[in-house]
Amino acid sequence: MKIAECLPKEQKQHLNRLRSRREKPPNEMTRKDWEEIMGKNRDTYKRVRGAVRRK
Repeated sequence: MKIAECLPKEQKQHLNRLRSRREKPPNEMTRKDWEEIMGKNRDTYKRVRGAVRRK
């Protein structure tokens, strides 16, 4: 038996309001986060006449 089943109606409503306010867990990553991790926007380097240049 769950605790919520034993509570009065007012406290159940309060408990439901608290549950609905929860935010997303911080572990959810967006597409932009994944692209950054995979190095999509990193600088590329090229050797030109012996020197390394950023492209």
